[in-house]
Amino acid sequence: MAQIRVHNTNERIEVEDQVVDFLEKQEILYEHWDADKLSEELKEKYALSDEEKQQILATYDSEIKDLAVRRGYKIWDVITLSEATPNLDELLQKFEAVHTHSEDEIRAITAGKGIFIIKGTDDTGYFDVELEAGDVISVPELKPHFFTLMDNRKIVAVRLFIETEGWVASPYNDPEFVKTNA
Repeated sequence: MAQIRVHNTNERIEVEDQVVDFLEKQEILYEHWDADKLSEELKEKYALSDEEKQQILATYDSEIKDLAVRRGYKIWDVITLSEATPNLDELLQKFEAVHTHSEDEIRAITAGKGIFIIKGTDDTGYFDVELEAGDVISVPELKPHFFTLMDNRKIVAVRLFIETEGWVASPYNDPEFVKTNA
């Protein structure tokens, strides 16, 4: 279950209906898929073959297709990040810069943990959404954000796209953003 931390107040939101309500007010889609559907051998595996990635996509085929129909997504893939990922720190540096996209950025976490840092409404400011297996989040197009790993530095996620070339990040320079440790 996702958890939220509001940067300005350090408030934590951990109760499911309060998390959903908060994210709805920020115009962020949040859903939860059954993480137990995934086979045991893939639940904690972070270096995946193409065949294993296809197994994950097949496991969540109905959820992916349902979301694609509702939101207009045309393609999807599986991304995995862990200590086994070549140049992990360099990749994370690219991810850890506030940016926007011309389409939603959506991730369905199937294993591990990750965190979106998102710029909310003026009265909310920046907040963290800590995600784990089963959490599905869609950050709307043009909403300033970035994604990174949590302390375990491991994640597997399904990403869905409208544009076939995927998300193109546009830097968002914001003097209000102060990087803090999650």
